[in-house]
Amino acid sequence: MLDKFYKTPQQSAYTLILILAVLSTIYNAILPLHGDEAYYWMWSHDLQLSYFDHPPMIAYLIYFSNFISQSEWGVRLVPVFAMSISSLYVYKLTALVSDEKTALNAVVIISAVLLTHAGYIFATPDAPLILFWTLSLYHSYKAIFEGKLLNFILAGLFLGAMMISKYSAIMLVVSLLTFVLTKRRDLFTNPYLYVTAFTATLVVAPMLYWNYEREWISFAFQLDHGSSDSFLIQPWLILEFVSSQFGVFTPVFTWILFYYLVKEKIYFRDEKLYFIALSVVVILVFFLYKSFYVSMAPSYSAPAYIGGAILLSIIFKKYELKKSFTIGLAIAIFFTVLVRTVLITHLPELQRFMYKTENVVDRFYTYAKEGDHFYGAHLTTAAYMKFYLPNHPDTDIAIDSRYSYYDMVRDENTWHQNGLVLCRNKKREAQLKKYYKNVELIDTYKVWEKRTFYTYRVSNPKQVLKK
Repeated sequence: MLDKFYKTPQQSAYTLILILAVLSTIYNAILPLHGDEAYYWMWSHDLQLSYFDHPPMIAYLIYFSNFISQSEWGVRLVPVFAMSISSLYVYKLTALVSDEKTALNAVVIISAVLLTHAGYIFATPDAPLILFWTLSLYHSYKAIFEGKLLNFILAGLFLGAMMISKYSAIMLVVSLLTFVLTKRRDLFTNPYLYVTAFTATLVVAPMLYWNYEREWISFAFQLDHGSSDSFLIQPWLILEFVSSQFGVFTPVFTWILFYYLVKEKIYFRDEKLYFIALSVVVILVFFLYKSFYVSMAPSYSAPAYIGGAILLSIIFKKYELKKSFTIGLAIAIFFTVLVRTVLITHLPELQRFMYKTENVVDRFYTYAKEGDHFYGAHLTTAAYMKFYLPNHPDTDIAIDSRYSYYDMVRDENTWHQNGLVLCRNKKREAQLKKYYKNVELIDTYKVWEKRTFYTYRVSNPKQVLKK
């Protein structure tokens, strides 16, 4: 493969990572922001120890990318940086576990699959999660198998950073503890292990303190968000989750990985492979269990495929599956190119929250008068209005909506003011009338045949009892 064009597999891997980073940055400049991305960008202008919806790392990283550019591609420098560094450490870890040629194949695999390319595009908490998951896995491996204090410190630092990226990061902690309990109990007598725990705790402590002060509001939201009151098993949700894994990691790669994990147990006698396999199996089993009762997005299990790409490259080498590798790679590249192309050419049909956002907001702003306040009917609408409106004015949600960052920072006494409201659903008019005496539809803007935006002028706020 690429090692034929460069002197070393390392040069090939690093060149591939660099090319993908550059192409992704160019590609990202074309797509409008997803509403969630605008929401996290908004956080970066109000840095806190944590937020209601997620831990704070995504806001911190976007804060730094803002110094380069606050355009779409600038915001998305975060996922490009995160995925590039993650791929770099996939190479480094695979080279430690196996050899450099196998490490190059791991980078080729991770660079080809659709899941990774989605990761390169969207500036969401998944980006820092993937970054610090990979760094944590690498330095934990180095700490356990090489025993140097520096790696124990770095493992703690990156484990802490991972934990303030997304709460599902706890799955890697579980896998590491499982490894220590089942294979390396001697580490419990090693003071370096407690240095790791102490360092991670220092990093996580501010986020925990923020939650403690607010009665663990963010933890409660996430537990409720990913849970169900019913224990009724729903087979179609299980099928949906399993089939999505074959989609995002491609059918050939997913089948081979799962087959050798379950049937062949390639990690059974090899302590190092067992270490990697746990980082794959623990998170996949957890979300598989959750899918019995609740719909699980494919991205939830994305960190599993960091270790998955490493194991898969070792499987291809160990069992000499050259033909399977070629076919799997061809399928992965085909679907990745197809989806990236369709995302550009047929964006409205694919996305509910990505469309000609700048055009929508520009048209909305033509109706603005001096002193107007700007509102959306949903948190993502309000967020991308703030992003695309001139000078990034404060925005808010005009109607009752699920609890969010807006509820935590707004002044309830000055919530509803005269101004403009942007809605994606005309049914919101009735809800606006709960808060305003005068609600006037002043513009209807059809972006495509199934998506219409409505602009309302609202005035004379009512005195409404707060919830």
